[in-house]
Amino acid sequence: MSDQYSLNTRFCEICAVFLGKRGKDSVPSLTRALDTIATDLARNEDLRTRMGSDDPSIWPSLHQLWNFLANYPSADADDPALGILIVSIARFTRNLVAGVAMNQQNAYADEPSLRRILHLYSSWSAFRSTDCNAFPPTRMVVQALSNIVTTNEDLISRLWNTYLTLPEEQVVLIRLLGSPDPKTLLSLLVLMVNCIHNSTERRSLLAKSRVGARICITLLDRMVLLYDAEDSSDSAKAFDYGYHLFAHLFDGGFVPDLYNSLSVEGEVIAPHQTTLLKLLDSYLQSSQTCPMHCDMCHMLSGIFFRLSSYSQSAIRRAIGPEQSEPLNGTNELPQELDLLLPKTCEALVLATQCIVKISLLSEEQWNTDPSAVDLRAIFRDSTSVDGQGTAESVIELLRLLDAFLPRIYFGKAVINPVTDRNVTSPAADPSGFSYLKRDLVRFVGVLCHKDKALQDRIRICGGIPVIMNMCVVDERNPYLREHAILALRNLLDDNRENKDEVNNIQPSGYWDNEGVLREKAGATLR
Repeated sequence: MSDQYSLNTRFCEICAVFLGKRGKDSVPSLTRALDTIATDLARNEDLRTRMGSDDPSIWPSLHQLWNFLANYPSADADDPALGILIVSIARFTRNLVAGVAMNQQNAYADEPSLRRILHLYSSWSAFRSTDCNAFPPTRMVVQALSNIVTTNEDLISRLWNTYLTLPEEQVVLIRLLGSPDPKTLLSLLVLMVNCIHNSTERRSLLAKSRVGARICITLLDRMVLLYDAEDSSDSAKAFDYGYHLFAHLFDGGFVPDLYNSLSVEGEVIAPHQTTLLKLLDSYLQSSQTCPMHCDMCHMLSGIFFRLSSYSQSAIRRAIGPEQSEPLNGTNELPQELDLLLPKTCEALVLATQCIVKISLLSEEQWNTDPSAVDLRAIFRDSTSVDGQGTAESVIELLRLLDAFLPRIYFGKAVINPVTDRNVTSPAADPSGFSYLKRDLVRFVGVLCHKDKALQDRIRICGGIPVIMNMCVVDERNPYLREHAILALRNLLDDNRENKDEVNNIQPSGYWDNEGVLREKAGATLR
């Protein structure tokens, strides 16, 4: 097999024998020969080039093999011999085309056959997920398809445009993302990341098209399941590649398009949008430079207002229109519990963290380069649909949260009927509210830093007493007191009016050892 002419001749001969007999008895000899050739091809790029270009041409025989497999009766898809044959032919194809543009071009003619096989095996494995016989053929075909197009811009574009414009039920990417085999999922995500790498057009198609949205929804579901995978496992590697795929979309500024495509009519926040915000938050926290995407900032500002407005309305319904002081220590039950409030607040924490990170990065960049865009201004100057400004929205929400949520003081919760009267509704679950006060207070501190206009707005809307009231220990909000002190420092910085406001505020109560606010005798409550 070392002689090139004899290698091509041998390949054509064994293919002709198999296609002539088409029986199970001829499968072992074909697979043994293909596996031997595939091993040699993997080691020798020059051999790949010569085998793909010399006579007799191997391509007609290879096309016939793939066509035979693509038209194999689906009723016999669970035949182990068929799976073994697919693995051998796919491995041969994968190794033959690796890094050789001409071979890739010739092999791409078999893409419809490969797609049909993937469609067959993804359907079969969906019903037989406990049987791993379908995994090796599916995985190897995906790897072959990946090698056929990788580094070949023309073929990648043709493949991506084809797959994202197919009828939804025929999109094998969606079906394969549901594969229970992490190795198959990893191979698929490698292919997808390679497809959108350095291509604005292909990223746009993924973020904006209907099929692209379905792909992203399916991938987000898988990433939730893969999040706790053991380090260095195939599942963990698949999660990393999924994250890289979304990071490419974030880099390209496609967050608003993708977020909107994940929306569900009638819902303030969809589960997949929350998962996307988690990925965006992770992406931003790992960034060393500020992503200059104004559209993303406007999107985050809109998300914040929408979630804040919903949370304010839900809390008002819970504590009642006349309730303006904390419920701590009272026997008053909540009037109406909103089942969506915890999830809304969870998403609100993520949106706030994203905004704070962008603001900090932008301020740092603006300090070193005054010509840079100050993205903080987008958040500072935005208003909600009802005309509420950012500062006013944050302060009002903090005021309501202080009346609605108990503080946890050194492991002891301040009594609050919303969460301490055997209320079994999911809305009473405090886990969805973790870190909310802390991040909102931090948001105030970041926005008003060296900004007298915003400092004044916070004072005018009554925000200084609210921030002062956050200078407490709350185990649900780690470092709440520290962030509140820093926010208060930024509010008073070079602002005489705010300092006078603080000096005029006299303590009207004190916190006892149980973390309950007690009124001082003779004090006037503000």
